[in-house]
This record gives sequence, structure tokens and C-alpha cells, in this order.
Amino acid sequence: MTQHIVNGRLKVAKNLFEFINNSVLSHLSLTKDSFWNGFEKLIYDLAPKNKVLLNKRTELQSKINSWHLSQKGLPINQSAYKNFLYEIGYIVSEGPDFSIETANVDTEISQIAGPQLVVPISNSRYALNATNARWGSLYDALYGTDAIEPQDGLATNSGYDPVRGEKVVSWVRDFLDESVPLNTASHSDVKSYTVSDGNLYVSLENGAAEKLQDRSQFSGFSGDASHPSSIILNNNGLHIEIVLDKDSPIGKRDRAGISDVILESALTTIIDFEDSIAAVDSEDKVACYKNWLGLILGTLSTEFSKNGKRIKRTLNRDKFFLSPNGEDRHLHGRALLLVRNVGHLMTSDAILFDEDQEIPEGILDAVITSMIGMIDLKPGQDIVNSREGSIYIVKPKMHGPEEVAFADTLFLNVEDLLGLQRGTIKMGIMDEERRTTVNLKECIRAAKTRVVFINTGFLDRTGDEIFTSMESGSIVRKNNIKKTSWISAYEDWNVDIGLSCGFKGRAQIGKGMWAMPDMMANMIETKINHPKEGANTAWVPSPTAATLHSTHYHKLNVFNRQKEIENRERANLDDILTIPLSDGANWSAEDIQNELDNNAQGILGYVVRWVNQGIGCSKVPDINNVGLMEDRATLRISSQHIANWLHHGVCGKDQVLETLKHMAKVVDQQNAEDPEYEPMATDLDNSIAFKAACDLVFLGREQPSGYTEPILHSRRREVKMMKNKL
Repeated sequence: MTQHIVNGRLKVAKNLFEFINNSVLSHLSLTKDSFWNGFEKLIYDLAPKNKVLLNKRTELQSKINSWHLSQKGLPINQSAYKNFLYEIGYIVSEGPDFSIETANVDTEISQIAGPQLVVPISNSRYALNATNARWGSLYDALYGTDAIEPQDGLATNSGYDPVRGEKVVSWVRDFLDESVPLNTASHSDVKSYTVSDGNLYVSLENGAAEKLQDRSQFSGFSGDASHPSSIILNNNGLHIEIVLDKDSPIGKRDRAGISDVILESALTTIIDFEDSIAAVDSEDKVACYKNWLGLILGTLSTEFSKNGKRIKRTLNRDKFFLSPNGEDRHLHGRALLLVRNVGHLMTSDAILFDEDQEIPEGILDAVITSMIGMIDLKPGQDIVNSREGSIYIVKPKMHGPEEVAFADTLFLNVEDLLGLQRGTIKMGIMDEERRTTVNLKECIRAAKTRVVFINTGFLDRTGDEIFTSMESGSIVRKNNIKKTSWISAYEDWNVDIGLSCGFKGRAQIGKGMWAMPDMMANMIETKINHPKEGANTAWVPSPTAATLHSTHYHKLNVFNRQKEIENRERANLDDILTIPLSDGANWSAEDIQNELDNNAQGILGYVVRWVNQGIGCSKVPDINNVGLMEDRATLRISSQHIANWLHHGVCGKDQVLETLKHMAKVVDQQNAEDPEYEPMATDLDNSIAFKAACDLVFLGREQPSGYTEPILHSRRREVKMMKNKL
């Protein structure tokens, strides 16, 4: 039970009140009275407007449902459907062309293309790892994953295998030859690297001397010029560090003494307060805010055991070296941090107002994460995030231009509350809801002075596609949704609109997550498609994946690629509006059951950890025991898909319930080695996690926009309350 303190017209959770007053305001020039009075006014001004926007979502969805019901049994007339969406204001008319006007954007967002991590702020170890993932060992990333096939040597976990090691070295030398080539020779032939007169020289095994083809790729070195300890090179804005140490176990085996090759990897990291965490009350929120404060102050640390050793993890410092001419230089040691707030839907018991209403959680996040981020802007900070004096907030799950405009108004009010210059808070717009996609240009216009980021979140976007079109008919099988016309048009449309609005060289155009963290060979092969498609960032599930994905940005200059595609014909809105209907597909009983098994297993595997353990994102085994990174977006798809098939009679409630019961046993078995795991199948009637999974399916059509949060939050609170009573 949350304990509240009365403060003016607000009731503030005691733990939040004390945290703000004692731990945050102490770093700022704001007084307690001015902050809380201003915050109170902001809540009373903006909370009602937030509610109006949510009501509009409901009204529009009701009209869409009615239209589909009026057309029942008829093929969808695309022209009539599109006109209807314009008539009700679901799609708005596009205004004239424009370019974004965002100023003071850090180069990691505006000028350099590279990987992006998303990490739950609730886990301090993960948050530190992701922040420190700016640099990663290419040797380790290749050796420790399936990027180099295990049959080429021993298993990756069986101690050092020289055969495998040679494969890694060969792969890396090929990478160097492609990214930072020498005039005529290969990096494989290098005997030594030296620096003289501002140039990098290499000596070959045959005694010949070589230089880089492009001298400008030499950024600097560490150690003595005649025997450097490292060489810093650059390509497409990204840095490569060749570490030289002939006394190291790896360097001893290498003719040039190369002990490692370290790549600039995760340029940016999204610190997530949304889909990857399970924060359901003030206790959870304050714990997350404390971690965010620790990252900004540079004080966050964690200790853990690994391979029998006790390890303390802290934030990396910057990387210092000498320029080619011997002048002191440094490179940033950490990813640039963006923070993802929650959307407009959910509320929090952290603050109560107006007869004990819970505060809109998006308003709470905007204020608290911004005031913590504000500390970074103070001069003299030991650890600095933004060198341009900006605070970066990614805003998810917005529906159309009005909601983006509201977020812009919210950020403006937060700036005024905190005494920040207008435009300090930058906005990332996640293109993951249908009404945002079809109005993307006008969404960007609504935030044109602060937008720094758009991306395609195809998982949530698919969930919204199913929910929005629920009454139109049964949806194709889940894996076939990716093959339908709307999704490729949606991916292209996002890039087309971003480039037409002046994003090139100013803001990020991003692509979605690689969800299989153990399948790095497959990722290396396929994820280069994201930069090829014009995205100057894309999400990866781990620091290791970031290092491997960074090689794609060496192979391809994204900004040149954007120039090639910016004048192509824009993706077709009609394609985007094409609903992925099954069109009377006659699935076999086996096909239907397989689909239900797959969806039910995924739902239960994720929900049981969320509800019982408060784990918002983790590697969850799928029905084939392949580990997938799951969060609420994947849950939204699976639950909405079953809800759709139930609604249209593809399957029955009894069949779905029996499937859930059977899959509960499967999930229990998959988690049998987890000492913290609480089984479901042994007592289904009293398993709150199992009840949550059932609610998500059987009440799926009733959930706002098909979101999973209301059910998950309610059930997680139930578990916490039960445990607190014990």
C-alpha cells in the first residue's frame, strides 16, 4: 500500500516526495516550493487534455468497428475505406513540405550512423552494460557467438581453441582490409605499426613499408609513436581501435602483436521506462528514477559474481589518446543516452490529484526524467551525457498528430517548470501505432523544433494493426503478417517521410529490434538490410550484438545511401491501409492448433516472469526452445491474434483455454532450472500469472488499443500485495 503525503492539492507518495526533495533538488537551483507548486499546476492543466486524447482514441475505434460491421461479408473497398478514415479525422490532410528545425543535437544522433541499444532502467547491471557498450571487442564478439561456426573449432564455451581463434583473426583482418585498407597490402601481412610525422606506417613481413589508402582514416594512437600500444582509425564516422600488446596471450600469437580490435559500437542507448520494465507502483517508479539519477551523476554501480569472481561494474570513462601530431585527444567512452518515457495511456499511484485520481504516468515521467536529466547540463560534471546541452526523451505509443502536439506541449511546460531553455528537451517519435504511421508527416510537423528520432516498431505496429481492424475479419497466421503488403510499405514510408522532412544529417531514422540474441551469424547476414533501407540506426539486443552490427555501418555509408533513395517515389498509403486478412483461408485443424500453441506459449512464457518476478524484458524460450527477446510488444501481437481468431470463430474458447493449460506445463518445464520461478500448472486456479494470460486473450478486444499494460499492471500489483502480506 503506497503511503502518501499531502502537498497542496496533491497527494505524493512518501518515497517519491523524499527522493525528489533530498536526492534530486539538492543538485538543482530549484526550490521545493517552486517545484511542487509548478508541478501541481502542470498536472491540473494537462491531465484533462490527456484524458480527452484517450477518449478520442476510443471514439475513432468505435467508428472504425461500426464501418467494418456495416461491410460484413463484402470485400473491402480500399477507396471507400480510405475516404471514410479521412472523413472521421483518423487520417488528416498533409500540409506543405517542411524541414525539421531541431537545434543542438549531438553528433551521435545527427552525424554518425550506428547501432542503438534499448535497456531496462530497472536492472542496474544491464543499464551500465548498455551505457558502456560504446566500445566493444570484435574478437570477443566473434569468438563468443555463432558468428564463427562452432564446427570450425571447439564449442565457444570450452576454453580457448586456437583453430577458432585463427578464424576470428582472419575474419577481423578481412574487415580491416575492407574498412581501412592499406595501399596494396593486407593487414594480415603487417609486422608492425608505427607513427611518424603525423602518418601511420606499417612494416610488412617482407620488409616493405605501407600506408593507409586514405591517410585521413588515421585518427591517432596511444603510447610511444615508434611502438604504439594502440592505433585509432576511423571509417564512416565510426572509430576502430587496434590494440597492440605482444606480451598478451593473444598478441603473442600475432605477428603484429595485435591483441584485440575494438569497435565503436552502440552510439546511442535508450534507457527504458516503458516496454522492457515492470514498474506498477511508486516503489517501482522510484527505484527506476534512482537508477536514472545514478547514470546521470556517474555514480551508479553494481556488483555481481561471474565465473567465480566478484565484479564491480561502473560507468566507463572517456578514451584518451594522441592525435597523429601528438596532441591530446579523447573519444566518448559511453553511449549517448536517450530516455524512453511511457505513453499517454497509463496512470501511476505515485501522485494523486483531484479526488484521488492517479497522475497520467507520461506526465510523471516527463517531469522527473527531465529534471534528473537537467543535472547533466550543469557545468563541471565529471560524467557528461549530452555535449550539446540537450535532454533526449523517446515518446512511444502516440496516436496521430494531436497526441504528438500534446507531448510537445507537455515538454514545453516541463521546460518552463524547470527553467530550461525552450527546445532543450528533444523528442523521439516511435512510429508504432497505425494512426501515427498514416499521419507521420504531420506528426513530425507537430514536433518540428524538437524531434530527433523516428523509427519503425513493427511489433507494436502489428499489434495495433490487428486491434484496429478487429471487426474486419480473421487475420492471417502470425508469421505470415510480415509477408503482407502493408508492412514493407510501412517500413519504406517511415524512411521516405523522414528524409522528406529533412532528417538526413539532423536526426535518426531507426529500425526495429533483432529479437534472437543467440543467432548472431544470422544477424550479421541479414541486419545489414536496415542501413541499406536508409536507417542510420537500428536496435540490437546486447552489447555484443551492437559490436557485430556496427560492422554493417563500416560496409555501407548510410548517409550516401539516404541520398540515393531520398528522391524515390514515396511508399503507397493504400498499401499501408491494406489489412492482413486471411480472405477465407481454410486452415486445417492442425494449422489452427499449431498457431494457438505458438501464441499461447509465447504469452505464458513472457507473462509468468512479468507478473511473478517483475521482469519486463528477457530472453524467453519460444515453443522450439529458441531464446527470443520478448517485451510487451510481442505479447500484444500474440494476445490480439488469438483474440481475433476467437472473435471470428477460427477457434473456440474451450480450445484456447485447453491450449493455455497445456502450454503452462511446457513453460514450467522450460523454466525448471530457475530457482526464482513460480510454476503455474501445479495450481492453475490460484496462479495469478495464468489468470493474467487468460485475461489478455479473453478480454483482449476490450483492452484500449489492444495494450497489455492495464492487465499486467493490475495482476502484478495483486502479486506484490499478496507477497507483502506474507
